[in-house]
Amino acid sequence: MPVQIEIISPEKVLVSCQVDMAVLPGIDGDLAAMPEHAPIMLLLRGGVVTLYKDDTIIDTYFVGGGFADITQNRCVVLADRATPVQNIDIDRATAELEALSQLWEKADKSDVARLNILQNEILSVQAEIDAGSSS
Repeated sequence: MPVQIEIISPEKVLVSCQVDMAVLPGIDGDLAAMPEHAPIMLLLRGGVVTLYKDDTIIDTYFVGGGFADITQNRCVVLADRATPVQNIDIDRATAELEALSQLWEKADKSDVARLNILQNEILSVQAEIDAGSSS
């Protein structure tokens, strides 16, 4: 019995298909959505969603964070941003990382909330560069 997976970005539904397993980049580590999975809501970090059929990777998508709602037969990923890994623009991501690094250097180090947000953005963009470099 397959799992229905949907990856939805603010712009569009990126994918809607049935898979045997989807591995998601959870904030506390990777998690596999499989048939008969216990229901769970998952906070996502920037990373790669890997889709499997018959133990074979059929597709990969980068998500820049978001949430996943997993049930026994469905997984809905609501991503802050998402793109197929093969479409990652390394030059754009590198420029974004440089801009975020400059913001980090200039940030008020006593503003812990802002530093946490910047750190998460930096880690997400670095994960995007890593994903695009390895594809």
